[in-house]
Amino acid sequence: MSEQTIALVTGANKGIGYEIAVGLGALGWSVGVGAREEERREAAVEKLRAAGVDAFGVPLDVTDDASVAAAAGLIEERAGRLDVLVNNAGVTGGMPQEPTRVDPATVRTAVETNVIGVIRVTNAMLPLLRRSAAPRIVNMSSSVGSLARQSTSTDELGTGPISAAYAPSKTFLNAVTVQYARELRDTNILINAGCPGFCATDLNGFRGVRTPEQGAAIAIRLATLPDDGPTGGFFEDAGVVPW
Repeated sequence: MSEQTIALVTGANKGIGYEIAVGLGALGWSVGVGAREEERREAAVEKLRAAGVDAFGVPLDVTDDASVAAAAGLIEERAGRLDVLVNNAGVTGGMPQEPTRVDPATVRTAVETNVIGVIRVTNAMLPLLRRSAAPRIVNMSSSVGSLARQSTSTDELGTGPISAAYAPSKTFLNAVTVQYARELRDTNILINAGCPGFCATDLNGFRGVRTPEQGAAIAIRLATLPDDGPTGGFFEDAGVVPW
């Protein structure tokens, strides 16, 4: 197997995911660009390669069992293992999101991608990650999933708008991350949740105050943790995010 570090970033054809791929590629890593839409995926791969990144496309719909299984097979055939998985793909679920107005289907959509999708991809990639000397899993969460901040702050930059779908899906993701860390504590796999901050992406209509490149920094940090680094934590650039 190659000594080159192999990473997979889901939702990597644009926004924060793309910038995560850029940052990991700058380390000399081989980066799989996971994305559903072929045209956007291949355009991202071409752009990354033009920038000197060893990038390859991975057809991947995190909500589809067969797609995820095929992605794992592609990476196994290409590299024989996976060193870093960044679960970045995410959706808001739709509008409205106020608890008194939200359609249960909106909640279901958010959870299907933001939580169940992460579980589906992680479990499919775990056999490949177990072959790595220093496996890392990064779940891209959000501080809007912090119950502490939601219940004590009125600053929408930190809490986001009132949400019964997107924000709770990130709280759910944080809880799942902790459970993975508990199960994997006797292995060399480190798994953490990271908050990119309020970045201007198409997810929020480009209303954010940070760039996607800034948002990618926490994922790159967690993807490159030393062997004695934390696991089961929730982090942003400034440090630990309260649960």
